[in-house]
Formats: sequence, C-alpha cells, structure tokens
Amino acid sequence: MDPSDFDAPQIDALFELMVIAAAADDEVGAEEKKELAENLESLTKGRLPAGGFEAAFANALGLLALEGRDARLVTVKERLGSPERCEAALAAAIRVFAVDGVVRTSEREAILEIAEALGVDTDRAADLVRSLA
Repeated sequence: MDPSDFDAPQIDALFELMVIAAAADDEVGAEEKKELAENLESLTKGRLPAGGFEAAFANALGLLALEGRDARLVTVKERLGSPERCEAALAAAIRVFAVDGVVRTSEREAILEIAEALGVDTDRAADLVRSLA
C-alpha cells in the first residue's frame, strides 16, 4: 500500500511513527530530521503550511515524552486502521532508521518491537529491513 493514499489522520499516524523511529535512540540527528521533513512534505503533497513540519514534529515528540512509546504505538496502530497500512508505515519507519546507511542492532530490536506493536509479522519486518536498509 502506498502511503500517498493515506487520509489526513493516517498521515498523522505515519508521521508520528517515523518520529518514534527517529527518536528510538533518544536523539534525532540532522539526517533523520531532514528525512522526516521531506517525508511529511511529500505525504501532504506540498500543502504543508509554513511551520507545519516543526509543529508536527514538536507535537509528536511531546506526546512520545508524555505517554511513552508503547502507548503511542497503540494509538498509531488504531489510526492506521489496517494491516496493510501498518506494514507500509513500518516500511517508512525502517527508512528513517536506515537514513544513515546502517541499521544497528539496537535499531533492529526497536524495529521488531514496533512491528509487534503494529501487528506486523516479525519475519516480514526482517524482510523489510533487508530490502530497505
């Protein structure tokens, strides 16, 4: 499933998942932030208002800090709504993990935890890592 077919709440959930991925190591680097901004711009088809990325990014980080990753993953899964959308969102998150060209062991563990929370088979998640990273 192509994320460009997602509706606005699903795009919000997808973006939040990408922020969760970027923040998995407790630090969002410049490359990750650039990837997030480009993805959000693409997903919103260039209709992102001025300051929209910064607001969405700050909101996602704030919710993550306030509620924790597990709770946010539950709401992300609910908003994505289907197994196909969850898998597409996981693929987008994997690309964020791989933006620096390497998916470290700790990142692989986080990917598998995210996959489990989204209901994506861990073997399928491992296949996505191999094909996307």
